[in-house]
Amino acid sequence: MRVLVVEDERALADAVARGLRREGMAVDVAYDGDSGHEKSVITRYDVVVLDRDLPGMSGDRLCAEIVNAGATTRVLMLTASGTLADKVDGLSRGADDYLAKPFDFPELVARCRALGRRATPAVPPMLVAGDVALDPAKRTVHRADRPVDLTRKEFGVLEVLLAAGGAVVSSEELLERVWDENADPFTTTVRVTVMTLRKKLGDPGVIETVVGAGYRVPAAG
Repeated sequence: MRVLVVEDERALADAVARGLRREGMAVDVAYDGDSGHEKSVITRYDVVVLDRDLPGMSGDRLCAEIVNAGATTRVLMLTASGTLADKVDGLSRGADDYLAKPFDFPELVARCRALGRRATPAVPPMLVAGDVALDPAKRTVHRADRPVDLTRKEFGVLEVLLAAGGAVVSSEELLERVWDENADPFTTTVRVTVMTLRKKLGDPGVIETVVGAGYRVPAAG
């Protein structure tokens, strides 16, 4: 899941980003409304965690810009005021959810995950191909009932491939969905991650390479 955190309190923004990355999300950060808007136009995010009080473009206006763009991006608005009137006002501007500061981080994670599920086409609670089963909620992978220990990036790649339902996923899309803006598009990061993922999943091979196009996990026939 790809998340953008737009928050002008740098310590808070960086802490939220680190925490969400530990939860397996790809996270970019913007410290003002203008750069947040620029990033949201360039990259398709599943969720934007948006502070309402921002320098430059306001959080309210940025929320409206995201909604008016017609994207599937979901907006979680943060604010220092948790009154009912403020919550209603924020939701009326197009935000999908609203969280008052200070907040408990586990609640932020849960809300991001819930919004992320709404931002993408519905997928089964378990992603299965052959004898490989991935549980997105528990973040576990099994092959033939044997647990497979994966890194966050390996898990993310496998999740994207399984969710594609047999369709080919390009290296560029994997880089966009699993990594963040700091990833170098000219590196072999995706190829190396797929290689280690294949080794951990074992034989027979699960992930197919489609020359010139990307990778896929064939759907069960």
